[in-house]
Amino acid sequence: PMISGRGLGHTGGTLDKLESIPGFRTDLSLKEYKNVLKKCGAVLIGQTKDIAPADKLIYALRDATATIESIPLITASIMSKKLAEGIDGLVLDVKTGSGAFMKNKKDAEKLAASLISTAKSFNKKVITFVTDMNQPLGNYIGNWLEVYESIEILKGEIKNDLYNLCIKLAGAMIFLGEKADSLSEGEKTAEEKIKDGSAFKKFMEIVKAQGGNSDFINNPGKYPESAYKKIIKSNINGYLKSVDTFNVGMAAVELGAGRLKKEDKVDPKAGIVFNYKIGDKINKGDVIAELFSDNKKSIFNVEKKFLNLVEISGNKVNPPKLVK
Repeated sequence: PMISGRGLGHTGGTLDKLESIPGFRTDLSLKEYKNVLKKCGAVLIGQTKDIAPADKLIYALRDATATIESIPLITASIMSKKLAEGIDGLVLDVKTGSGAFMKNKKDAEKLAASLISTAKSFNKKVITFVTDMNQPLGNYIGNWLEVYESIEILKGEIKNDLYNLCIKLAGAMIFLGEKADSLSEGEKTAEEKIKDGSAFKKFMEIVKAQGGNSDFINNPGKYPESAYKKIIKSNINGYLKSVDTFNVGMAAVELGAGRLKKEDKVDPKAGIVFNYKIGDKINKGDVIAELFSDNKKSIFNVEKKFLNLVEISGNKVNPPKLVK
């Protein structure tokens, strides 16, 4: 089972992404939750009045009280949901870098240690990874855009840093679930499940069980498009040196993909396609990013400032390690 939250600050929320699939319900009752879990072996929901109800209120207030980065509150938010799920084991991905709540590795390691000690105090098996967030993970930023990328990964059509991380996390979960004798064997099994189509088939099963329209999963090209699109081209030759990931996230929020206030509505179509990774060669005129929004003023504002969010160097740049 997976109990998730909504977009908070510059980060996208899993529920907002899932609800970009027309009809997909994340507000299942406890009975519905159990039925989907029994039928599919997996279920994806938000906090409810029955499951982690206090976290739903605290989660909404953290943005307004500037306590998003509080390690005790992050630990409480994550672990209250995980423990309420009735899990035996847990794999955690703790982000660090310019796009993470934990900007430096030391704070990320403190959060990881807090999560591990809490899990162990409840006798839960846990594996934690500290991973890089100094650039967008994958190439798509936005609710439906990220679902689309996930679909393509599950079909085996995309193999990027997001794919690699998914394999690592899934491999660890397979190992914790005692379906593999080692982490590497778990990763091999995860890759096989993508190759043989069973991972995509399972996702389709979950989407249907939770009321989602599977037509868009089978044919993502049918999804409605944003009213406005802008292309950001490089004005110099060089190598991508750095990305202001926090402000790229805030740019996506401005386009409509996230919330500035907790009552704001999100536009599932809005977002950014980011075409390069740190260390990649970029030529003048290459399309660094594509912007999508239904708001003409917002897309114009983001277009004006976007090139200031990336640094291109004349010297070769080593790509960062994904897993720290």
